[in-house]
Amino acid sequence: MVPATWGQVTRGCEMHCTQRLLRRFVVLSAASLLGVGLLPGAADAVTTSSAARCGLNLGSVTQGGDHRSQRITVGSPPTRTNIHFVVPKLYDEPVRLSTSMFLSLSGGDPLIGGHVIIGPTLARTTYAFMNDGTLDTASIRLTPIAGGHEDTVVFEESRYREGITPRTTSYAVGSDGILVRQNNVFGNQWETTGTAAGFGLVKTMALISKTRTYDTFLATTRGGVLTTVHIPTTSPMKPVVKRVRASTWQRFEFLIAQKCGTQGTLLLGVDKDTQSAYLYAVGHANGTSTVIQALGRVPGAFADPTYFRFTPLVDSLVGE
Repeated sequence: MVPATWGQVTRGCEMHCTQRLLRRFVVLSAASLLGVGLLPGAADAVTTSSAARCGLNLGSVTQGGDHRSQRITVGSPPTRTNIHFVVPKLYDEPVRLSTSMFLSLSGGDPLIGGHVIIGPTLARTTYAFMNDGTLDTASIRLTPIAGGHEDTVVFEESRYREGITPRTTSYAVGSDGILVRQNNVFGNQWETTGTAAGFGLVKTMALISKTRTYDTFLATTRGGVLTTVHIPTTSPMKPVVKRVRASTWQRFEFLIAQKCGTQGTLLLGVDKDTQSAYLYAVGHANGTSTVIQALGRVPGAFADPTYFRFTPLVDSLVGE
């Protein structure tokens, strides 16, 4: 299959993408540009109609190692559009886990980057597009960073920028139940800044908030409990876990989250056993009082081994 152009990759990009990115590379209709609406009301009530203008750019790694992209949009039922391969045969070995993949400009050209875990190895993936929008095959890089990840079951990173000060923080949960936080200090160098025990039941986590002082995840357990995990950026690291729902969330191997409105989150859950995905609108996280509206099953099969989110380098998540 022919590699996708940059316009295909970014179609549906949210309004918080940089204006330069929008002007140069994104081909959107007026309706698409208005497609990220504000959830109405001071209470941030979540309904199918109020979330109807939200969507997320879902990425995946196929069994054959392709990077694939598709747009998931709220509807009745939800819809899948713009399904294509971004980079065929990007990986030679199976990818177990992937962080979100960011979109930025590097030397004026669009760059996609993020981290994956292949077997026991953490590696950085990058590739760029040329000025005409086609893939620059010479730019493709898979850079090994560290081993020791053979027992990692959850992996994600938070990229936050306030002013000129960036923060990139990774979070990994091992089969031993230890949550490990690392900060990127330079290039491919990472420094462990905190650990916490007690996460042995966690099945998957999705980042829903990031600020200068904390990151927050939605997490599910193998027993079906849905919680928020609020992690301050300070040391010592002391996560605060709050129950959101007591049961029924155990089916999902992947959770993918995207901002929806001023305080809400669009949440996609992927069930690998049934190759199905379900969409939810989640209100501002507030323990068991959190409003969750089921938006329906997304049509089609979700059979890829690994899922993640394509996101601008600087984006906003405000779910807590």
